[in-house]
Amino acid sequence: MKLNVKKYTIAFVAVSWSLFQLSIASWLILDSIYIRSIHLAFALFIAFLATSEIKSIRGTRKERFGGIGSRIFQFCLASAAAGAALYIALDYAGIAARCGVPIGRDIVIGVLLILLLFEACRRWTGPALPIIAGLFCIYSFLGPHMPAIIAFRGVSLDRFIGQMTMSTEGVYGVPLRVSASVVFLFVLFGAMLKTAGGGEFFTNMALSMLGRYRGGPAKAAVLSSGLTGMVSGSSIANVVTTGTFTIPLMEKVGYPRIKAAAIEVAASTDGQLAPPIMGAAAFIIAEYVNVPYIAVVKAAAIPAFAAYVTLFYIAHLEACKLGLEGMKKEDTPCWQTVFTQGWYFLVPLVFLIYQLIILRKTPETAAFHAVAVMTLIMVVQRPVMAFRRREPLRPALKRGFLDVFDSLVSGARAMVPVALATAGAGIIVGVVSMGLGGLITQIIHTLSGGHIMTMLILTALASMVIGMGLPTTATYITMASLTAPVIVAVAGAENFAVPLMAAHLFCFYFGILADDTPPVGLAAYAAAAIAKSPPIATGVQGFMYDLRTAILPFAFIFNTDLILHNIDNLWQGLLIFVMTCAGTAALASATLGWFATKNRIFDIFALLIASFLLLLPGIVAPWIGIPHSLRYWVYPLGLILLVGLHIIQKRRVRFSTLT
Repeated sequence: MKLNVKKYTIAFVAVSWSLFQLSIASWLILDSIYIRSIHLAFALFIAFLATSEIKSIRGTRKERFGGIGSRIFQFCLASAAAGAALYIALDYAGIAARCGVPIGRDIVIGVLLILLLFEACRRWTGPALPIIAGLFCIYSFLGPHMPAIIAFRGVSLDRFIGQMTMSTEGVYGVPLRVSASVVFLFVLFGAMLKTAGGGEFFTNMALSMLGRYRGGPAKAAVLSSGLTGMVSGSSIANVVTTGTFTIPLMEKVGYPRIKAAAIEVAASTDGQLAPPIMGAAAFIIAEYVNVPYIAVVKAAAIPAFAAYVTLFYIAHLEACKLGLEGMKKEDTPCWQTVFTQGWYFLVPLVFLIYQLIILRKTPETAAFHAVAVMTLIMVVQRPVMAFRRREPLRPALKRGFLDVFDSLVSGARAMVPVALATAGAGIIVGVVSMGLGGLITQIIHTLSGGHIMTMLILTALASMVIGMGLPTTATYITMASLTAPVIVAVAGAENFAVPLMAAHLFCFYFGILADDTPPVGLAAYAAAAIAKSPPIATGVQGFMYDLRTAILPFAFIFNTDLILHNIDNLWQGLLIFVMTCAGTAALASATLGWFATKNRIFDIFALLIASFLLLLPGIVAPWIGIPHSLRYWVYPLGLILLVGLHIIQKRRVRFSTLT
């Protein structure tokens, strides 16, 4: 098999996958199990056929297959994996008839599917997911032989295969369903936007608006990464898309390489916090919590946007500490020119948000319509540009259709690790649902001593450790299935109500932080490669910038106002948002050692107290005799402390200048 034949085969399969997903979102009606099966089959086929073209998890080497024999084996392996995934659809009537009693053929194909899925996950997402899922599988069989504290009654091979590969409680579970029905369309939309030039437009817009301010390129990196991260759903893709432009510009105005890369890492990682995609987890959270998608957007809004506002502030603080200025006028793109040349990129994004929030369309319907608008833009933009330049229209129109084709290919390839991760994580969820859930709850409750804070710290550490080698979505699914119900139960035992939404968002946030947590922070490696900085040092600095993101989950566990729980008043929501921004900014000043000037020990304590007052007014209010219903009167205390400290530091600077 020649390389070009394989290349065209991958492209054909990828385009077919994209068209299939667009069809089920518009006119094609299929049973959900068929959709999941076909979705996974496409992902597995591309995963095995394209392995020789992808980089390893750290991007330092390539897996290579030489000779016609290896290529034929590769094609056969891809076909076998796709066939195993399609088996449940091809023999659906027979499988349904013998539900719970698999025959020999079912077991052989089921085992083959799990093994090939693990191998595909290893190739595309690294070894962590197959290792963790494999340990859960082994534990499900060896449970009766374990020590008493972790003993489990165990399962038979028939029951295991029946649940994992012949039902919707394992590989074909809720995570894969969400991947097949919703996530693909959003990833495709992001791929189209990138192919059409939307990433470059957002970067240039951010530079034109912020480039000339103090630390402008860093602030532009935050804004552009936020805009692209809203639709890309991947911190690594975000780093590569925007960091290529912004990191060199940050270095040009004086940011050290490590800090330039770390700011891009923090900005790109936080892109997964922001609706509408949230690293694909928003839709899975909606399924697990059993709420409409818009409820997840509402809960995630204030913490996500407060994290971004604070990152702007961090970029400004670093510029002040380093004595940096902005870009020169001649080096800054003209806002009017940039906007005139690419304003239409905002149309599908605004249209998507309008459908989701105002019209309350389902996510899949809104994403399909946004993809349709984006397709029209991609076809039209090149002929319009050619017309303005008085160039031939036919080649431009052909190039527009080729852009659409390329985006269908790139969107499908970008979905491969997501589909594999959701299917692999579904195995973990399936094992837990076979009876391990209660045991895990008991073990975690014992380890935490029944204390909610200990429980949260253990969950946070576990999420970051597990997330170092897993995609964000898989980390969230794993930790949410294990710990989210336990957090709610432990809190309830302490007469402290924690909404299920808050528990799920807590797991999600710390799974995201793993992307810049050494030693495996993948986003840090990507940014370090662009900046030519040490990856570990970049990850450490990025994590320091993300400390305010690490505090927010603890804050909204103890102050559910931050996720707008039982709050529908717009002005109340705006007040909470502004005070949250002030609280996280105070925390950032404390951790970076700079406010109006360099902090002293007393200043750091004052900033931490102000942050506590602004983020957790409901806890402080009873301490000072204020009823819970009047808890917002704690906010002025935090603001007075911040303003007073700022005045003191300004006078300190003025006095030192005079002397």
